[in-house]
Amino acid sequence: MSLNPINEVKYRYRLASNHFKRAEQLFKLGDWSGAVSSAQLAVENFAKAVISVYEIPTWSHDPSDQLEGVIAKVPSELTSKAVRLASIARTLAPEHGRSSYGEPEKGLTPSDIYRESHAVDALGKAREAKELAEEILRRLCRNQQFQNR
Repeated sequence: MSLNPINEVKYRYRLASNHFKRAEQLFKLGDWSGAVSSAQLAVENFAKAVISVYEIPTWSHDPSDQLEGVIAKVPSELTSKAVRLASIARTLAPEHGRSSYGEPEKGLTPSDIYRESHAVDALGKAREAKELAEEILRRLCRNQQFQNR
């Protein structure tokens, strides 16, 4: 598979934005596990959008190691933002499995696990990841006609 960086960046950004919007909608409906799930996918794909500038993202639901691997290529003024984005991705990654399957060994479904406070936290992290990714991508892709849509 060859990589067209700007197309991959735009795709990942759109995908992340769609998951973020879904997280907000599910939050409004009181679907806490759904909001957490969509927020995790948003963060994952915001991180993968940044990774896409440099290489093909892996299929992992935790792109933090891969993002940390490309941080040396990121301009120094963006390094702390990329490090923070990787940290958020690492923090929310375990929620992919929990929000999908619950905790089977304990007999808990996702709806048994998540409360409003979990959704508020995940949505806040997704919002921060969105802001970080947008700033990083604007600066990295300024000559590539990156649009926040």
